[in-house]
Amino acid sequence: MLRRNKAFFPVLLLLLLVVLLGGIGFGAVSVLPSDMFFSLRHFFSGKEPANIYEAVFIQLRLPRVLLCGITGAVLAVSGVLMQGLFRNPIVEPGLVGTSSGAAFGASLVFVLAAKMSPEVKSYTGPLLLPVVAFLGALAATFLVYSLAKSAGRVSILSLLLIGIAVNAVCLSGTGFMSYIARDPQARSITFWNLGTFSGASWTQVAIVGGVAAIIFFITLRDAKGLNALLLGEEEANYLGIDAEKLKRRIMILNTAMVAVATSFVGVIAFMGLIVPHLVRLLIGSDNRRLLPASAILGATLLTLADLAARLLLAPAEMPIGIITSLVGAPVFIVLLKRFNLIQPKGGYGA
Repeated sequence: MLRRNKAFFPVLLLLLLVVLLGGIGFGAVSVLPSDMFFSLRHFFSGKEPANIYEAVFIQLRLPRVLLCGITGAVLAVSGVLMQGLFRNPIVEPGLVGTSSGAAFGASLVFVLAAKMSPEVKSYTGPLLLPVVAFLGALAATFLVYSLAKSAGRVSILSLLLIGIAVNAVCLSGTGFMSYIARDPQARSITFWNLGTFSGASWTQVAIVGGVAAIIFFITLRDAKGLNALLLGEEEANYLGIDAEKLKRRIMILNTAMVAVATSFVGVIAFMGLIVPHLVRLLIGSDNRRLLPASAILGATLLTLADLAARLLLAPAEMPIGIITSLVGAPVFIVLLKRFNLIQPKGGYGA
């Protein structure tokens, strides 16, 4: 069984390394391994890139691939957390309004920025979009959590249903913004809602990577609590887990992690839904292994999707959300059929 195979994680890491190198090397401009080596040597010695290939590697390709891998890991880990929290295998990170709130915030910026004076735009800088998207994600999630809270407790069912309602409101707001937007703005809203890594930078890598690393190691400490929560809140309390405190902590960590990533790269569907299923089918439902394995596989698959988005219509680039949805939806249907067949032997409920 893969769940007991010691080679599982080394193989997964090797696969990730190969995909990352492929993501860096292939594109509109190919970067050879020798260029990568000399670029890194020049970079760490403080020298400027010696040619266009080294510049592409250091300034464009490397930060893009790293941001893509980190985002894939974030979405996959978020999927594990939300599915464990809701004890429901069809839950994804955007269910509690995080993604739709960020999308609404971003659409506001695209529409209102056109009315800003050049002086205001120069003052707000390029961080206006991610900051407003981040605040939109936090506001929508906080609204869901507040409305679901009753008598000091948060019902999972209430969280689920109110999340659906708030998502609908945010999506309606985004649709309205698209309706009143002019053509270039509407096109920007559409692209942002389908996700893109074309604007990746080292600053974004540092912010998203730093937040993701801190939250990931915190959530690893909650893996046992999530395992207990799969048995039910009452059973988790019997095992010494404060289910209410755990739910609140998971919600806060998950929201912060997804909001930061989404605010920079837009909404990317299906990664948080599919990756935990794939890993669960391979190694079971123990969150102590599920969380790191999902992070690695999420980084691998999203980097592959980004590579496909860059190559399929090269030199043009497709929004990555088209790739993830086009591949993710049929894969999810197959997994659901497979999940129903194998559940008694060790699927989500194992």
